[in-house]
Amino acid sequence: MPAELAARRRAMVDEQIYVRGIVDERVLAAMERVPRELFVPEFLRDRAYDDAALPIGAGQTISQPYMVARICVELCLGGGERVLDVGTGSGYQAAVIAELAAEVHSIERIPELAEQARLNLDAAGYSGRVHVHVGDGTLGLPAHAPFGAIAVAAAAPEVPHSLYEQLEERGRLVLPVGERWEQLLQVIVRTPEGPAVLRTVPCRFVPLVGAEGF
Repeated sequence: MPAELAARRRAMVDEQIYVRGIVDERVLAAMERVPRELFVPEFLRDRAYDDAALPIGAGQTISQPYMVARICVELCLGGGERVLDVGTGSGYQAAVIAELAAEVHSIERIPELAEQARLNLDAAGYSGRVHVHVGDGTLGLPAHAPFGAIAVAAAAPEVPHSLYEQLEERGRLVLPVGERWEQLLQVIVRTPEGPAVLRTVPCRFVPLVGAEGF
């Protein structure tokens, strides 16, 4: 079974991610190392490597592998950063980011999902590398700021001011912005002149719920 799962991860990387133009070797290697099957409900584990988002309970989803990889590429992580992951969900994106950064803090508003994410991360070997918090992700984690990068796995109607303010200078915030059912994945860089939007990619995520979200 481990060999079969490793082969499925390699196929996911080759057939869903690389062919869509993601060629960052560190991101591709991270996607191949993280056991995605440990981050989906047990009854969906045979679909863990599908080219799709999957339900994880409480109306939330684990993002499509390509979108996780795309977010990680846009974060431009060098390996030494402290990163905030907003919308822990099952913990999968936080685990991938942990392969690329020095310290990961992940925040989830639904306590049951946060607890399950801790269990998933522990099972996958990431419990000491990802710190899971319960709270309003739109407000970030000011006690642990500033962050070199912030990744958001849910869509906001506009860029949450609190998250932007928790970025280091030249830090990157990557999040979907738009309506509830259609968004653009924006890359916002903190500069002395204010936020700079570098690029956008069409996407579809669940809504970011909170004081500065929906």
